[in-house]
Amino acid sequence: MKKSVFLGTLAATALLAGFASAATLDDVKARGELVCGVNTGLVGFAAPDANGNWQGFDVAVCKAVAAAVLGDASKVKYVPTTGETRFTALASGEIDLLARNTTWTFSRDADLKFTFVGVNYYDGQGFMVRKDLGVSSAKELDGATVCIQTGTTTELNLADFFKVNNMTYQPVPINTNAEGEQQYLAGACDAYTTDASGLAATRAIFADPENHIILPEIISKEPLGPLVRHGDDQWADIARWTLNALIAAEEYGVTSANVEELAKGTNNPEINRMLGTEGDLGAMIGLDKDWAKRAIAASGNYGEIFAASIGESTPIGLARGLNAQWTQGGLLYTPPFR
Repeated sequence: MKKSVFLGTLAATALLAGFASAATLDDVKARGELVCGVNTGLVGFAAPDANGNWQGFDVAVCKAVAAAVLGDASKVKYVPTTGETRFTALASGEIDLLARNTTWTFSRDADLKFTFVGVNYYDGQGFMVRKDLGVSSAKELDGATVCIQTGTTTELNLADFFKVNNMTYQPVPINTNAEGEQQYLAGACDAYTTDASGLAATRAIFADPENHIILPEIISKEPLGPLVRHGDDQWADIARWTLNALIAAEEYGVTSANVEELAKGTNNPEINRMLGTEGDLGAMIGLDKDWAKRAIAASGNYGEIFAASIGESTPIGLARGLNAQWTQGGLLYTPPFR
């Protein structure tokens, strides 16, 4: 009952905030800074480096939007949010955009009054255990203690999985990935469950990653992506098409290295329209002609961002899989720039 009351209250707050701030673009420009909600710290996706500079796959979305809107990818204020605080932060207007490994679901879209602008990572929930536990399948976890972040779809999926398989478990609630890592390594839980990408990112920073295994079962669909409040279609379009530009740029071979040259004009009308050398798509969303060029230059195209932050050559070591371009057997596919 508490949860339904909370969701209803949050939905009302989000609706009011959405209508009250139907000019987010103007607010961001006046402030001279994009306020972006991110994870409290998930290496490869969003975490501050040794100098306190935020880096990662989700952070790149914030940088691209800032570059498109403000002309400077560094004009971002990063607000760390937990699974439980992220939606309140967005609904209240504390942040302009949430780019924090957040799953697109029906209730978050409709009841909480948020607009998901796309999917930047297709994921699924998995389980990580210590190798010496002697478990090779999630279906062998009957009676296990499981570290689980509260306020997440992960929490609900876990309950469903154990119920369907007629198993029991003891949840060990945590608020952040750092807390989950600490509890898991301290032996407070037999298994840690979250998105498989998050497990890979967490394991990568262990002193002994080889002693921890990610079990083969993927128990859910977790389409992760950035989101904004309902009530400001222009701002949603800006975030949506900035993400689309990063994805389309990879498909068409536009990179951080060649974008300036290609922006002078090519024999591909789609590239020309996207980079502003033909037509004026930017004006349709309240931006100038070079918005997409700046977004791509910020951290590179989708493929460059993936490779640099979470790809197979990084400690995270994720293969493209479902996150490959549609031309390569994956799910990445954008509507036309026309």
